[in-house]
Amino acid sequence: MTKTKLDLLVRAIGKKWLWVQAALAFAFLYLPILILIIYSFNASRFNAVWRGFTLDWYRSLFSNAGATIATSTSAGIWPALNNSLLIAAISTVLATIFGTMLALALERFHFPGRKAVEALLFLPIIMPEITIGISLLVFFTLVFRIVENLTGIRLNLGLPTVIIGHVVFNISFVTITVRARLAELDPILEQAAFDLGANEWRTFWRITLPLIWPAIFSAALLAFTLSLDDFVVTFFTTGVGSMTLPLFVYGMIKFAVTPAINAISTLMLLASLLLVVSSLKVYKN
Repeated sequence: MTKTKLDLLVRAIGKKWLWVQAALAFAFLYLPILILIIYSFNASRFNAVWRGFTLDWYRSLFSNAGATIATSTSAGIWPALNNSLLIAAISTVLATIFGTMLALALERFHFPGRKAVEALLFLPIIMPEITIGISLLVFFTLVFRIVENLTGIRLNLGLPTVIIGHVVFNISFVTITVRARLAELDPILEQAAFDLGANEWRTFWRITLPLIWPAIFSAALLAFTLSLDDFVVTFFTTGVGSMTLPLFVYGMIKFAVTPAINAISTLMLLASLLLVVSSLKVYKN
């Protein structure tokens, strides 16, 4: 065998081996999710045994009919879902507003401490969520203690603290997404508006905002998805009466792992995928 043929054979084997590695990697990541979706249609109350296909676990989430575990699931899931949607909606609005303002400041203006702000911006992204959660818990505990000593008013963890925690890590994602869009804009468009007599405020509303709106909307969808699925930060900042859907699923696992958990997880996965796909589609447009 000549050297040329040997090189071609080695390259062919290497190419096939790379495909095998990629297939194994994707199987490792997504095969458990596929199994979870399949077993959400399991007729058995136990995930370990397949007893046939059924939609009862999905029906139990939207009605009070079914087995005892299904009834308790459907009764408790809706308050948790309402809390998750409320937290995600408020934190998304706040993070989108503040993140867009921060993106404009970092991309359009030069001010003292700009590099430090940019460095702090990446901390919520690169830091482990458990570190953020513990830091927020310590911060809230300290602030609540100071407020109680000064005013006598006792504050507790609840929906407001969870919302603040979600805003903290969502601002970074919003800022980076919107800033990337701002970096692509041609500054001549804004300069032309100034030359035609428009001030900064009018230029922003008539020129800048319409051009970066897809990025803002995409960032908002991303923030909503991250907030809706968050568990770690929510776990450390939640209190009585602020149970969210991820925490509710975690509580169910402590008692019994049934296909009802798989059904809830499948619906959450579907909602997250729809939001992420919508975000990417809007951003590309």
